[in-house]
Amino acid sequence: MGAFRFFGIPEAVAREVRESLRAPGYGHPAHREQAHGYGPCRLCLRTFRVGADERILFTYNPFHEPGELPAPGPVFIHAEPCQRYDAFELPPDFRTLPIVLEGYGPGGQLVAQERVGARSPEALLARLFMGSGVDYVHVRNAEAGCFMARVEAFSS
Repeated sequence: MGAFRFFGIPEAVAREVRESLRAPGYGHPAHREQAHGYGPCRLCLRTFRVGADERILFTYNPFHEPGELPAPGPVFIHAEPCQRYDAFELPPDFRTLPIVLEGYGPGGQLVAQERVGARSPEALLARLFMGSGVDYVHVRNAEAGCFMARVEAFSS
């Protein structure tokens, strides 16, 4: 199996949202509230403590390259600063969440989609990145369909 690098959204995006309470690129108002659900935070990739953490809901487009079709959707971040997740393992809190892996090829074209369920996310990622034209993967929530994180194959 290959190595994979998991990323939260850019820190600059989270900072902009916290300072302006607006969705970057769209200007829609962001909404700050007590956590009523698990999330997760799209920056640190940890789940929220329901009733304890404050979170901000805003519109986010995970596609940024020329030629990629926009796919904006709702995401949450912690209202207070947190550390961006950037590591070579699946975020620990994701192991208990319903997730879908979507593989994208050149120009942001969706080329593969796998619901993880009880299967190994690492094994599915290895299969997606091997020979299917996948350049990167988005982790999405299998219940709500929203973007959670980006995954890239790592070569040293």
